[in-house]
Amino acid sequence: MLREDERKRLQEKFQHEAAGVYQPFSKELFKQYSVKRGLRNEDGTGVMAGLTSVGAVIGYYIEDGEKFPTEGHLRYRGYDLTDIVRNCEKEKRFGFEEAAYLLLFGHLPDSKTLEDFSRLIGNLRSLPNGFAEDMILKAPSKNIMNKIARSVLAAYSYDTNPDEISVGNILRQSIELIARLPVMAAYGYQAKSHYHDGNSLYLHAPQPRLSTAENLLYMLRPDNKYTREEAEMLDVLLMIHAEHGGGNNSAFTTRVVSSSDTDTYSAIAAAIGSLKGPKHGGANAKVMSMISNIETNVNDWEDEDEVRAYLAKILRKEAFDGAGLIYGMGHAIYTYSDPRCLLLKERASMLAEKNPKFLKEFNLYQLVEKLTPDVFAEVKHNPKVMCANVDLYSGFVYKMLGIPEEMYTPLFAISRIVGWCAHRLEEVIGCGRIIRPAYKSMLHSKEYIEIEKR
Repeated sequence: MLREDERKRLQEKFQHEAAGVYQPFSKELFKQYSVKRGLRNEDGTGVMAGLTSVGAVIGYYIEDGEKFPTEGHLRYRGYDLTDIVRNCEKEKRFGFEEAAYLLLFGHLPDSKTLEDFSRLIGNLRSLPNGFAEDMILKAPSKNIMNKIARSVLAAYSYDTNPDEISVGNILRQSIELIARLPVMAAYGYQAKSHYHDGNSLYLHAPQPRLSTAENLLYMLRPDNKYTREEAEMLDVLLMIHAEHGGGNNSAFTTRVVSSSDTDTYSAIAAAIGSLKGPKHGGANAKVMSMISNIETNVNDWEDEDEVRAYLAKILRKEAFDGAGLIYGMGHAIYTYSDPRCLLLKERASMLAEKNPKFLKEFNLYQLVEKLTPDVFAEVKHNPKVMCANVDLYSGFVYKMLGIPEEMYTPLFAISRIVGWCAHRLEEVIGCGRIIRPAYKSMLHSKEYIEIEKR
């Protein structure tokens, strides 16, 4: 058994040794070997890696080989997301379950079918006997994303037919996970709040007759109380996060893992790990940290010159996290607008108007959105067309709804699992070939050296 000081010394030794091996490749090497770094072309468009009829993300068009920006659109199975949201609002009903059905089955449900699907989701929410105690409470995690990934993997052990990859079996598993992930996340948060933060433990049983949005608020709040308006607001957030094409990092992860014919639980857990990253779903939490940093370091939040100067410092890596990024701004596909952001900004404005303590902060978000494109062009010498993305306002809306920050990215996963499951079904059934791109080896041949001569 190693002493603590000896173990630490050896760890530091090998960390130092590894630091000399793993170095960033020169960007010139990527160009020299025509490697599509990040699977992106030189003009920023994605490398064509597959076919999908699940979702479409539109932010530019190509004409005569040249890329032109256009207003953003997001379509679920051909239907515009904005139309789906507006119609559900007009009819004063929750829409996440309808979006889930549409993405899984490819067409809009009639009233009876939607009622049956919602009833099925509601009745599948309860976790298996002993699951909460054995898989969630006994190993509370400080990060809810890691907890729900572990919970999804653990669900494999409770499935009597976990490995079959027929359409029927994957669909069954998908619907069960869509129903249960909100419960896994809510219980994971409550465990974290209790065991790591010292708060009382609340484990509210999910209610089969409530919508997904209502259930989330019911399970997260100690007194179970929420307003219809709050639930409708959260429902919109769930609708807009449900799908975003096959090329986003977590959907592509789902497809890569699924292409090996592995089980549903492994594929979805991998997608959750992808979404956790701050360059993907974790960006909404990064936005909140960035705005907090701006509030601390800018005296007058309404002074455009002062805010502009601080944004420039962030881009020059002189402020905030040193990454040189203004989180919540810019997107791989959207140029003039992100339709999800437009819908969220409307709701952020509505909430801020009703709660004046948030109004000044909302105006700061708007100022960041307004100023960033020009500041980016000045600092980076790059006049690219840039819009706010979904992450700029999503965390702020969650905050105004009183949802704890630890749940921001898990809420994204609770919604996006619908798209992941649809892409998994499409990949397994419609593609049938393991994804295996090429990597250019940078190694040179070496003669083996006997150990005593090293």
